[in-house]
Amino acid sequence: MRIIGGRLRGRTIKPPKDLPVRPTTDFAKEGLFNILSNRVDFEGLKVLDLFSGTGHMSLEFLSRGSNDVLAVDQNFKCVGFLRSVAAELSLNGVHTVKSDVFAFLKGCSGKFDLVFADPPYDLEQIPEIHRLVFERQLLAPGGLLIIEHGPRTSLSSLTGFQQQRKYGNVNFSFFEVVS
Repeated sequence: MRIIGGRLRGRTIKPPKDLPVRPTTDFAKEGLFNILSNRVDFEGLKVLDLFSGTGHMSLEFLSRGSNDVLAVDQNFKCVGFLRSVAAELSLNGVHTVKSDVFAFLKGCSGKFDLVFADPPYDLEQIPEIHRLVFERQLLAPGGLLIIEHGPRTSLSSLTGFQQQRKYGNVNFSFFEVVS
């Protein structure tokens, strides 16, 4: 796992092999952050990272200037790994929560500039992430929801859909609150 941009660019992070994760490829991550660099100011960006796994997306946001990232994952080892890497890199802006993402969303009341979700591709409840984020009004004005998913999932019929980008087998669907 490699941080591809910002002040930690090029830093390699080696997660334990026993973590139950499927990290986003560097190719897809680079494509996503190229899109985001034209749409958002990373400085001060408040990010919610759902299904954070190794935390590589959280680390990428922090490396680029975000100073408030909340990472949620239900796996104790994943949460512990991200905490240890953040401490090792002196990244104070990351906060971790060990929780089922759906239970967390049902009780969450914060506002975020960007919500990123990377659920398992075979998860049937992927559209539920969108519903809960919009129902709970978790996006700040002008905020983005980005859901990573596999090629067999289509989210284009959901409210606020803006675009879908494909990088190999990795797809990102972008949503904004419609006024």
